[in-house]
Amino acid sequence: RFQAFVYFASVFQAMSCGIHYLASVFMAVTPNFVCGIPGNVSSVLFYNSSESNLEDIWTLWTSTEKYIVVQLENGEIWELNQCSRSKREMSFDLAYEYKGNKSVFSCSDGFLYDDTKWKSTVVTQWELVCDREWLAKLIQPTFMLGVLIGAVIFGDIADRLGRQRVIWFTSASQFVFGIAVAFTFDYYSFVIVRFLLAMVSSGYLVVAFVYVTEFVGIKARTWASMHVHAFFAVGIMIVALVGFFVRTWWVYQICLSIATLPFVLCCWMLPETPFWLLSEERYEDAQKVINIMARWNKVSTPCKVSELCSVQQDDLVSGRMGDNDTSSTKKHNILDLFCNWHIARRTITVWLIWFTGSLGYYVFSLSSVSLGGNEYLNLFLIGAVELPCYIIACIGMDKLGRRNTLIPFLIFSALICVLIMFIPQDFNTLIILANMAGKFSIGVAFGLIYLYTAELYPTIVRSLAVGSGSMMCRVGSVVAPFCVYLRSVWIFMPLLLVGIMALLSGILTIMLPETLGKPLTNTLVEATEMGRSKKSCSGKTPPAHSGGALDKIEMFGQETVSTEK
Repeated sequence: RFQAFVYFASVFQAMSCGIHYLASVFMAVTPNFVCGIPGNVSSVLFYNSSESNLEDIWTLWTSTEKYIVVQLENGEIWELNQCSRSKREMSFDLAYEYKGNKSVFSCSDGFLYDDTKWKSTVVTQWELVCDREWLAKLIQPTFMLGVLIGAVIFGDIADRLGRQRVIWFTSASQFVFGIAVAFTFDYYSFVIVRFLLAMVSSGYLVVAFVYVTEFVGIKARTWASMHVHAFFAVGIMIVALVGFFVRTWWVYQICLSIATLPFVLCCWMLPETPFWLLSEERYEDAQKVINIMARWNKVSTPCKVSELCSVQQDDLVSGRMGDNDTSSTKKHNILDLFCNWHIARRTITVWLIWFTGSLGYYVFSLSSVSLGGNEYLNLFLIGAVELPCYIIACIGMDKLGRRNTLIPFLIFSALICVLIMFIPQDFNTLIILANMAGKFSIGVAFGLIYLYTAELYPTIVRSLAVGSGSMMCRVGSVVAPFCVYLRSVWIFMPLLLVGIMALLSGILTIMLPETLGKPLTNTLVEATEMGRSKKSCSGKTPPAHSGGALDKIEMFGQETVSTEK
């Protein structure tokens, strides 16, 4: 009961991360627009359609390369393009085609926007079009850069100050910065506050993974950690729903930020993890948390910290005696991931999978609003398709193995990218279904790589391996928005890049060893042998110890399950 409360309370706030990560798909959308008009309009002409006001023309607007002809009350006739306007000389007849002289002017009177879908976006608010269009395209990449930096900073702070304090700070900051974004006064303050919001959102997501993992027992750990992603996907679905009902960007941002207010009000109730307290030798505080767990779970004989510490000391001594190849005082760095050819090849492959998973995930998500049809429904479905993919990933990992699940889904996502290129653009429904299939397959690979990376490396560099892989994941998320913008070069360019990366990753994954049912390795020598020999060290090498105290607490968590049953 206690673990369930802590788990669902913690992952509920993960929805806010999904919300803020994808909020810009509607908040920073660029509607149809043309140059502003230097006077009052009497009539508007677009091809053979004539209207009395510009608002009625937007439904006919099909291409940014076309122009609109307007006649002012003073008789002047202007051609309005997106980034320029032309005044017809010596022409008083309103006709679409004109071969006479024109005077070209800049858009000094601003721009006119199509507000039939969005009443206001940050693009229309600060006119981020034409020569300022690049500022609009930097909104999502700068956010993802904040995600990268936040993951590094808050991951380190959580190890130093504890998981509880970071969860308190980042969850409260998400709400504060989320509301603050809506009240920014210019583009630069908007980007800065969003950058800070990205840092705390990423920080919360990283620490929440660690937090729930340290509370959940061994049997449920794979499913529990995997489904943190599912709550992130629910956040994407909330973005689609709020975007459908709210069409003004700052109101939309406030509504999204308020969605997770309940957690901010109750997050102070979450305790520190016994794992971290024991590592800091705060034994009395650890005992208090264990006693609270016992009361919630109705366990009459809770663990004693004194017993846990004695077991931990025994395991530490036996671990040192059984492993003379490593020194506890040795400092390890990123170069240890390239200590020999086998480990180096493994590292390059794992980094590529992390990068490809993140790149594909955000390319499919960010591109969903450009697929045609209802963009809100598209994004909702792209989020919803993630929910079953994590279930499939968990089943596949346990039944088929990590590598045997990863390879087919990576290659399948590459094939989907190629298939989409051959679907006619008029078949919107088929295109959307294919994109959902692509998001599903890349989502399985993306969710699986977390656990697989931890099992591929020995204890002495395991955290370093997962951390460096996560860094490549953040790099992929920074590159993804720029990849999506390549649609302006060729509509299938993003899919082509994702497909090539996924196919390459799938082929290289064949050379990785399977880790299902094998003990965790302790040294780089053991990790290398796991990759070179099919016999591996199964039955010969004991699994890596995380400390007897930790095992005892996990057993205590499992006792809860049997008691409730």
